[in-house]
Amino acid sequence: MQITAQMIKELREATGAGPLDCKKALEGNDGDMQKAMDYLREKGLARAVKKLGATERATNEGLIEVYQHHDKRLAVLVEVNCETDFVAQTEPFRRFAKDVALQIANMAPEYVRIEDVPAAVIAAEKEIQLKRVLEEGKPQNVAEKIVEGRMKKFYEELCLMEQPFIKDDAKTIAQLLQETVAAVGERVEIRRFSRFAIEKGGPVGGA
Repeated sequence: MQITAQMIKELREATGAGPLDCKKALEGNDGDMQKAMDYLREKGLARAVKKLGATERATNEGLIEVYQHHDKRLAVLVEVNCETDFVAQTEPFRRFAKDVALQIANMAPEYVRIEDVPAAVIAAEKEIQLKRVLEEGKPQNVAEKIVEGRMKKFYEELCLMEQPFIKDDAKTIAQLLQETVAAVGERVEIRRFSRFAIEKGGPVGGA
């Protein structure tokens, strides 16, 4: 019987055992979930599932994805993390890392998330936008709402997580990340990235 990632995930949630132990237990019991659970308990590998929220679990595994444009004038390095090496090897996780590298290559964000933007940068942009709106003759109470909308656009350009996904602009990178989390059953995090370009040009090709 073929042992799927979903079966391993379910066994992990039921027993708290590690992914490799779960895989071995399922393989040794022809995919029978109950027998696999009994096997893990007998071996002392089953334990109480940690009562930790998703944001508290360490993401110390993952990979560094590399994208390089065919003319070798643009390249991206991005570190994407997860909780286990098992998930780091899965197709959904690797596809996500490739998509993120391609996104960075095309859209040139400067930060991963809004929280990473220095307060001074945000304050300066708000001041610029408020001045422009007031110069357009808008009253103060209306101006503040307009600035709020323009800051949203500012964050979309500056922050990776806020950007529409280039392969499907109906979703943001943050939403794509959540879809990946649901697919792999673990916390996933874009830790950091670097984008190197000799000169600016148009959108680059697909991965």
